[in-house]
Amino acid sequence: MSKAERMKLETADITDENIEKIGALFPNCLTEAKDEQGRLRRAIDFDKLRQELSHEVVEGADERYRFDWPEKRKATLLANTPTKMTLRPCREESVNFDTTQNLYIEGDNLEVLKLLRENYYKQVKMIYIDPPYNTGKDSFVYDDDFRKSTEEFSDESDATDEEGNKIFDIRQNNESNGRFHTDWLNMMYPRLKVAKDLLRDDGVIFISMGEEEIGNLKKLCQEIFGEDNLIENYIWESTFRPDNSSPIMRRNAEYVICFTRNTSMIERLVGEVKPREGLPSLTKSSMAASVLTFPAHTVKTSLKDGKYEHGAKDSYTLLDDVFVKNGIITNSFRLEGHVIWSQSNLEKEIAAGTEIIIKSDGFVPYTKKTGDSEMSPTKLIPNSVVGDVLAANAEIAQLFDKKVFSYPKPMSLVKYLAGYFKDKDFLVLDFFSGSATTAHAVMKLNAEDSGKRKFIMVQLRETCPEKSEAAKAGYKNICEIGKERIRRAGKKILEEVAAKNAEIAKKNMQGELELESGGGSAGRLALPDVGFRVLKLDSSNMKDVYYNPKEFEEEFVFHDSDASLAENIKPDRTGEDLLFDTMLRLGIPLSAKIAAEEIHGKKVFTVDDGLLMATFDKDLNEEAIAAIAKRKPVYFAMSDGGFATDNVADNFEQIWHEFSPDTKRKVI
Repeated sequence: MSKAERMKLETADITDENIEKIGALFPNCLTEAKDEQGRLRRAIDFDKLRQELSHEVVEGADERYRFDWPEKRKATLLANTPTKMTLRPCREESVNFDTTQNLYIEGDNLEVLKLLRENYYKQVKMIYIDPPYNTGKDSFVYDDDFRKSTEEFSDESDATDEEGNKIFDIRQNNESNGRFHTDWLNMMYPRLKVAKDLLRDDGVIFISMGEEEIGNLKKLCQEIFGEDNLIENYIWESTFRPDNSSPIMRRNAEYVICFTRNTSMIERLVGEVKPREGLPSLTKSSMAASVLTFPAHTVKTSLKDGKYEHGAKDSYTLLDDVFVKNGIITNSFRLEGHVIWSQSNLEKEIAAGTEIIIKSDGFVPYTKKTGDSEMSPTKLIPNSVVGDVLAANAEIAQLFDKKVFSYPKPMSLVKYLAGYFKDKDFLVLDFFSGSATTAHAVMKLNAEDSGKRKFIMVQLRETCPEKSEAAKAGYKNICEIGKERIRRAGKKILEEVAAKNAEIAKKNMQGELELESGGGSAGRLALPDVGFRVLKLDSSNMKDVYYNPKEFEEEFVFHDSDASLAENIKPDRTGEDLLFDTMLRLGIPLSAKIAAEEIHGKKVFTVDDGLLMATFDKDLNEEAIAAIAKRKPVYFAMSDGGFATDNVADNFEQIWHEFSPDTKRKVI
C-alpha cells in the first residue's frame, strides 16, 4: 500500500501564488530570501519590480542572491524605453521586394528589436545569434548612452555614411577597460530582454558563445527566460585542429546555449535520425536469476533453432526451442538468466510497439521503437556533422572568391539547429546577422525539404577595416557583405534546385521514380524564397513638432481652414516610407504583400490584399476616397491635411459611413 498523503487543513498560501504569478510575468524579479525562521524561500525583488514598472531609474538595494553589475538598472530601463525611430524600405538593394517573405534590416539591433516587438510579438519560433565573444579584441560595444535616446545620439554624432545613412557608434572593448564585463553585459542584457518578447511560447533561442562570457551569458538568460527554461548548453566541436599556443589547454570547442520561453509548450527537439537504441543488458550477474517469457512474433533475432547456454559465469538458458523464419522468432519462448528487465517491463515495451532484438553474441538485446526513428539531440555537436570554422571560412571564400568576413559560423551548424524542429514553416530571427549565415542556412534547408521557413536578419552598419580583404573587395560595411551573400547564395541554391528537378524529371520520364509526398508534383522540390526586403533604421518620419507641438513657436502651425497642423512629415520621406511606418504602428508584418495602383489620380497602396489601404498624396478628392472605401479595407491611412478642400474634409466621415463604416481610419 502506498503511503497516504497528509491533508492540508488550511487554505492556499495566497502570497506564494502571487509570487508565482509575478514571477511568470517578470522572471528576472524572482529571487531568494530568508524568512523569519531563517529558511530560504522564493521571493520578489521589489527593487527590480519597481524598475520594471517605472519610467525612471529606481534607487535602492538590499543584499540578496542576484546577478548584478554596474548600471544594470539603466540597462533595464533602456530595454523598456520606447523608440520614435522607424524603418525605411530600400527597393534598389532588395531582391523580389514585392513577393518575398524575408527581411534584411540595417541598424542598431536594440532599436530594431523594439520596433519589431509590436509587429512580431510571440511570432518567432527560432532565434539564432552569434554575438561578440568579448575576447578582448572585439569592437562591439554599442554606445547605448543611458541619458540619451539612440536617435539623439545619432543626430548629435557625425555617424553617417556617404549616402547619408545613420551609422551607430561602436568602440573597442579590451581587458584594459575597467568595465570589460560590465560593458558587454550592458550591451547584451536589453537586447535579450526585448528579444524574449518576440519568441513564441514554443520558441527557442540559440546563442553561440566562447569560453570568455559563457558563464555570464547563462546567468543573463536564466534571469531573462527563467532557470527552468534552459534546454541545454550544447558543446560544438569548432575545430579538429585546435590552437597549440596555449601551454595549459588546447580549446577545440565553443558553446551554443539554448533557452526556451516555456518548456511546457515546446515540442520535442529532433537530433540525428537514427534508431532509438538502448542497451538493457541481460549480462549483469548482480541481478537475481529470473525467467522472461517472450511472446511469439515479438522478437527479431539472428538465432537458429535449438537450445543455448551461454558461458559459465553469465549463464543464460533458452528453456524452449526457438524457431526463426525471415528473421522473426515465430514461437513464444522462455529465457532464464540474470536479467535486469522484469516481465511487466518487457510487456510494457512490447505493448508500446518496441521491437526486442536479441543478438547471438551473449544474448544482449537492444530495442527499437516501431515507427520512431528520431532521437533528441545530444549535448555534443560534432564537427563531423556540422563542420567547423575552416568549413565556415571555405563557404565564404567559395561564394566571394576570397575571405571577406572573419570568424563566420558554418551554415551547416545553423541548418542543424533549425532541423531540431519537425515544423518546416516558421520564422527565424538573427539580430547579430554578420555575414548572413543564418539566412543562407534557412534558404538551403528550405531547398532541401521544400520548407517555408522565413528569416529576419538585423545587422549594424559596421564599417569594414580599411586594410581588410572586404574593404579591398569594395565592401564598405558588414551589411553590404551580408546582402551580397544572400544574393549569391540564393542564385546558387536556385541553380541547384533546378538541376535536381531536371534529374527528377528525367527519372520520371523513365518511370524510375515513385511520387513523393513531401515535395512538389512527382517529387519535385519546391523553389525556395531567396529574396529579401531591405529596411533601414532611421529617425522618425515626423518633425519634432509632431511629438512636442507645445515646444515650438506658433508660427510653425497653420491656421488656415484646410489644415489643423503645419506639414509634420520630413521633406525627404516618401509615401512608401510612410506606408512602412504605418505598418509598424498597426502591427502588420513588414513582409506583407504590397501592391500599388492609381485611383483617381492618387497613388494608393494595398497591403495584404486589403488589410490596409493607404495614400499619402495631397489634394485627396471625394472620388478617390469613395473608391477606396468601396474596397472595404480593415484599415485606411492618409497624411494629415491631405484633403483637396474643406468640403472633402467635411464629407470624409460620411463617405466611410456609407460604404465601409467598420474600416479603422488613421491619419499621420
